[in-house]
Amino acid sequence: MHVPDGFINAPTSAVAGVVAAGAVAVSLRGARRELDERTAPLAGLVAAFIFAVQMLNFPVAAGTSGHLLGGALAAILVGPYTGALCISVVLLMQGVLFADGGLTALGVNITDMSVVGVGVAYVVFRGLVKLLPRTRRSLTSASFVAALVSVPAAALAFTAFYAIGGTTDVPIGKVATAMVGVHVLIGIGEAVITALTVGAVVAVRPDLVYDARDLRRPLKLRVGGEIVDAPAAEAPVPVHRTSHRTLLLSGLATSLVLAGVVSFYASASPDGLEKVAEDKGFAASAEEHHNADSPLADYGVRDVDNARVSGGLAGVIGVGVTVAAGSAIFWAVRWRRTDGTDVASPTSTSV
Repeated sequence: MHVPDGFINAPTSAVAGVVAAGAVAVSLRGARRELDERTAPLAGLVAAFIFAVQMLNFPVAAGTSGHLLGGALAAILVGPYTGALCISVVLLMQGVLFADGGLTALGVNITDMSVVGVGVAYVVFRGLVKLLPRTRRSLTSASFVAALVSVPAAALAFTAFYAIGGTTDVPIGKVATAMVGVHVLIGIGEAVITALTVGAVVAVRPDLVYDARDLRRPLKLRVGGEIVDAPAAEAPVPVHRTSHRTLLLSGLATSLVLAGVVSFYASASPDGLEKVAEDKGFAASAEEHHNADSPLADYGVRDVDNARVSGGLAGVIGVGVTVAAGSAIFWAVRWRRTDGTDVASPTSTSV
């Protein structure tokens, strides 16, 4: 759902840019409370993983594809403020290096995916978590629903922008119906990816997942030869089965494989927004990207003729740049001092 330049007029794009800048500023402040020395590198990895998975367009209908937006995944793993920063970093890297998403539309894209996508996902997730038993299965189910709802919510946010500042006169009701319809389908894919990823991380290191740090497993007792739950006692879930470093290296390796190898097999069909723009008659209003001559434009390396190698190298470079930029930002936020003191707990220790 990367909005190109030309879909939204300049005044509306400028207002969206102000909103996005304000949201990033608030997120930088809020992330100080979410990040510590263990989760700061995880946040950089989350940004890189989302970048990699966004390269994997999957078919959702005849002639239409979709890809992960990542708002729910980021918010659940590292917190809503840090999650919004993760998506913003990804969008910035994509727009500047890969000519994906317009530069004048960057505010629209950040508002759509970082503010609305992350915000809606987190509100839905927290609401469900309060209603459901505090178990791994409940967290996974809540992440599925939150991701599913967040995608059409972001689609509606784009529709609202288009209703206010669209550069082509098209029936907005038809745009809204088409956007929500196709993005509900995309949301199903988003929900599956999110639930599987959250479930996998919670299974090995729940202490690193923002919304699973207090997850507990009921204490088991043997009574009359049968294993039963202790009625009132709980024991912490073991948190050292997979080391911090192993988790980070595994996640980075997975991101590199997805972006460098698996992305070659992604669907070439237009994504949901592109398809709706074609069908409803406003695709022609898209302008050429300001960085169309970038050596990495369209996720390929200039002067590398082999499509598989070109795309793979671009993906690997993208993962590397995103994890480096994201980690630098999150470490800076983590160690930023307020009133001359470290914002983190002085007793916190590295794993």
